[in-house]
Amino acid sequence: MSKLGNAIYELHTIESLARKDQWINRMHPLVKLVLTLLYIVVVVSFSKYDLAHLLLMGVYPIVLFMLGEISFRESFRHLRVILPLVCIVGIFNPFFDRQVLFFIGGFGMTGGMVSMAALIVKGCYSVFASYLLIATTTIEQICYALRRLHVPAVFVTQMLLTYRYVSVLISEANRMMQAYSLRAPRQKGIHFKAWGSFVGQLLLRSMDRAGVVYESMTLRGYQGEFRYAVKGGCGWKDYVYLTGWCVVFVGIRLVTV
Repeated sequence: MSKLGNAIYELHTIESLARKDQWINRMHPLVKLVLTLLYIVVVVSFSKYDLAHLLLMGVYPIVLFMLGEISFRESFRHLRVILPLVCIVGIFNPFFDRQVLFFIGGFGMTGGMVSMAALIVKGCYSVFASYLLIATTTIEQICYALRRLHVPAVFVTQMLLTYRYVSVLISEANRMMQAYSLRAPRQKGIHFKAWGSFVGQLLLRSMDRAGVVYESMTLRGYQGEFRYAVKGGCGWKDYVYLTGWCVVFVGIRLVTV
């Protein structure tokens, strides 16, 4: 399978996870979105040297992995491009902050090492929390929750259409790649002289497809904002779930104060 084919497969895999009939998937999307935002804010608020208490915040993604029956291995595979970038954010900290804070078996741990580890943990926690939101909530439900938080409709619609039709764009690029490889069977990849025409053709095809999509939307009564099919409001289980996690987050954070 080609790289573009793998990208399409992973998009469909994540979407199938979001549509599973699990307890966490049936939770109200507004509650899950608010919890994700609150979790990221609390994680980022920890001191750069407070690595020990920061590790306690890992309870949230661990519990969600278990509730959603989501594979750790598959999650790492889906995030294999993002996680390495997160891990190199504070790679230069040990060179600037060389003050020794404590010793482990005779090895001095400097402030730069601790702050680098804290930045990596914060980044990984934030990425996993966002991934778990997407893996347990469909894009329509997330957009509905964003509108309930009064995010402008133009941004929500843009995000929905980008997520929904990025697979169409990738499929179109994949077909063009296959057509090119059939015309140049002994060539690996696309020759640099054909890059301009390839991107131009992809742009033209995307514009044509976008026009067809917009005409279909207007024929179905689109007037600038989608109507999201989310049944009912928050129930008592949603409020208990939200309150419970808020108590856990605040409790862990107050330990460090």
